Amino acid sequence: MSDRKSLQTTLIHSDYKAPEGFGAFPAPIHHASTVLFKNVAAMRSRNWQDKSAYTYGLHGTPTTFTLEARLAEIEGGTHCLLAPSGLAAISMVDLGLLKSGDDVLLPDNVYNPNRELGRWLTQDFGITARFYDPLIGAGIGELLQPNTRLVWTEAPGSVSMEVPDIPAICKAVRARRESGQDIHVAIDNTWSAGIAFRAFDHGVDIVMQALTKYQSGGSDVLMGAVVTRDAALIHRIEMAHMRLGYGVGADDAYLVLRGLPSMKLRFDAHDAAARKIAAWLKSRPEIERVLHPAFEDCPGHETWKRDFTGAGGLFSIVFDERYAEAQTDAFVDALRLFKIGFSWGGANSLCVPYRIQGMRRGWNGTGQLVRLNIGLEEPDDLIADIEQALQVMKAQ
Repeated sequence: MSDRKSLQTTLIHSDYKAPEGFGAFPAPIHHASTVLFKNVAAMRSRNWQDKSAYTYGLHGTPTTFTLEARLAEIEGGTHCLLAPSGLAAISMVDLGLLKSGDDVLLPDNVYNPNRELGRWLTQDFGITARFYDPLIGAGIGELLQPNTRLVWTEAPGSVSMEVPDIPAICKAVRARRESGQDIHVAIDNTWSAGIAFRAFDHGVDIVMQALTKYQSGGSDVLMGAVVTRDAALIHRIEMAHMRLGYGVGADDAYLVLRGLPSMKLRFDAHDAAARKIAAWLKSRPEIERVLHPAFEDCPGHETWKRDFTGAGGLFSIVFDERYAEAQTDAFVDALRLFKIGFSWGGANSLCVPYRIQGMRRGWNGTGQLVRLNIGLEEPDDLIADIEQALQVMKAQ
């Protein structure tokens, strides 16, 4: 066979190899579905669960492996899996650990899509999902059944902001596991980004993060992650990951990697601005309550003070009950710097009104709730924006 190739073949099979030794700060972006093997023996010897080598793009590339390792370091874990969104990460934990006939417990202030997933598991999969008071603490032990396999926690609840006693919940679950029950605690740790709450140090078995938030920081990436310290647990979750066909794009993984070096600096800036604005809101007669874990009257504040080192930019406010929904909606519409939209952790401030009475059992009060994400704008400018919107609301 001639060594000379046609132009078409040359366009596909180039002889050029870039020189080695290139160094730069950004992690390289590796795009691949097909992964090449040196020979048949290499192909047959590789296991897609062994992250010392590569098998197929869906199971990882150097870019995604690097991101997984970095996220595990941040959380203090040893194993990490990426998913296309935070909800996808939650679902692969559920489907990796639960089967028909099992029971899962979720806090009543859980992220609403997780609530809907629990209802779906109950309706169509023969898995019982029950909801508990997020402030139950050690009392969770009384709710554990022989078939309870998973206890979800969220610290704090992403709308109503109660801070649960995670160590007490984990202690009750660990006692059951030590007696032979296959049961674990998972946490949605998105609010603290793994910065303000070290979940594994407090007894949690599985950490879920929505990387859509502070990790990317640009309001332009959808991604989730699951981190553990337990090789047997990650094996079970990996099987769900594989069977569901979850993968993330290399460009998105790169964007998250690019955001990590500045994440703590941004988180601290969000935190400082949010506390200043929350303190100002507490002085306003239009506001009945400020639901910010760093404030003494927020449910679970003492737990937050004991276990957390920061608070980030997300909190909620409850208006005085004399203001009707139409008026608080007018407040939201009148904001100029705050935009209406879900999520948090980006540079832009956001707000969302919630009908909290229909979301939480036993919610006390009739005031309208609005959740605020404090971005990286100048706090005094945000305060001025809120103040003018309050005037618009009162004129309705």
